[in-house]
Amino acid sequence: MAKKVLVVDDEKLIVKGIRFSLEQDGMEVDCAYDGEEAVNMAKEKEYDIVLLDVMLPKLTGFEVCQQIREFSSMPIVMLTAKGDDMDKILGLEYGADDYITKPFNILEVKARIKAIMRRTAKKAAAENKKKYVEVGDLVLDCEGRRVSIAGKEINLTAKEFDVLELLVFNPNKVFSRENLLNIVWGYEYPGDVRTVDVHIRRLREKIEENPSEPKYVHTKWGVGYYFQY
Repeated sequence: MAKKVLVVDDEKLIVKGIRFSLEQDGMEVDCAYDGEEAVNMAKEKEYDIVLLDVMLPKLTGFEVCQQIREFSSMPIVMLTAKGDDMDKILGLEYGADDYITKPFNILEVKARIKAIMRRTAKKAAAENKKKYVEVGDLVLDCEGRRVSIAGKEINLTAKEFDVLELLVFNPNKVFSRENLLNIVWGYEYPGDVRTVDVHIRRLREKIEENPSEPKYVHTKWGVGYYFQY
């Protein structure tokens, strides 16, 4: 299957050049010319890589990167002004995987893209092996979508399982209620963050020995929820 690339830059000549070169290598290339368009396109399609300029209309590249990171881990390479170290640092802080300084050689861009895609493929293969997770007495069977505590199967709803799976695979990472709502229920979901609180409460009632003093699903007051054992 052709690798899917999203190129985001308001300089149409640069976009045209990158697109032509990547398509010559058999890649499928979509283009966006402002930050809002980029975020919308990234929500609609999972790309193998995003080439993202820092200076964009409507939303900056940093804001685009930050918003994409709320719902996807697709690799992002920032295109930054030559010699502007702060741009590089900020890009990585916001969740970018790499950066390339302008003006760039298209051969370097292609080499960097291929290196990141190889890394991503290895990581995905490793994660696919983790279909079965054991943490203390808790066992999560991702393929069978079953959970057991101390050998006893716990009956979770689909959404309770989705929340637990997300938290277990990201230990110690605090998810805000808004973030959980967007990831698990989707951006189009008409409910509010109280939905998350209700599901966390029910989840704790099922998997925690003492729900008021949880061992697995913890609250970071004023921030959100996280998994720790």
